[in-house]
Amino acid sequence: MAIPACAARVCRLAGWTVTSLSVRHKRAVSLPARRCYISTSTGNNLQFRLDERTAHSSLDLFKKDTAVIYRMLGLDPSHAQDTPERFRYWAVVFGDKKISSGRHYWEVTVKKSQEFRLGVAEALMSRDDCVGTNSSSWVFGYAQRKWFTMTSNKIVPLMVVGKPDRVGILLDYEAGLLGLVDIEKPAIIHTISVQFKGPLCPAFGIWDGELLTHSGLEEPEGLK
Repeated sequence: MAIPACAARVCRLAGWTVTSLSVRHKRAVSLPARRCYISTSTGNNLQFRLDERTAHSSLDLFKKDTAVIYRMLGLDPSHAQDTPERFRYWAVVFGDKKISSGRHYWEVTVKKSQEFRLGVAEALMSRDDCVGTNSSSWVFGYAQRKWFTMTSNKIVPLMVVGKPDRVGILLDYEAGLLGLVDIEKPAIIHTISVQFKGPLCPAFGIWDGELLTHSGLEEPEGLK
């Protein structure tokens, strides 16, 4: 059934991957005790790839799982391996490392996307939710040419002008800090303060174009 353009746009801004107007019911899922992530990171220079086991069926990974592209139609969900780790309703993918301590820095090339979210989420976050819509995820987002922060479904606009081709993400686990970094200066544009309580994963939501991740980087000098 055709979807009115205005309805589709509203759903995309809310984070939904739109395939039809039928209602899907959420189902509670407990993730297994077995962890699908590669390892726990406790030092600097975090290096990760995107975890295909978590990727929604509308997302394709490429460049050795360091990049992700959004496809409106995507893969037929019936052809995607149904695992508890995979996001079912939202165009989200996690990095394959868990972070339980330390200060870490990575960058994301965003020039080919006009609608995305970047940040971190608890490794065991519900796969029925989208990053930013619950208390288990913290993101910086970009949509309609505007930046914002989002957690617990609360959006806070950021006074950031323009959109750089590439941005940095700084995470200090013990200090409870997540920062959006202007890599040209370099300088922290905005921070989110939170008391992290469990292992985290790099988290990405995308509803247009593609993102390319760059990990294993040294933190730029001068960031506080």
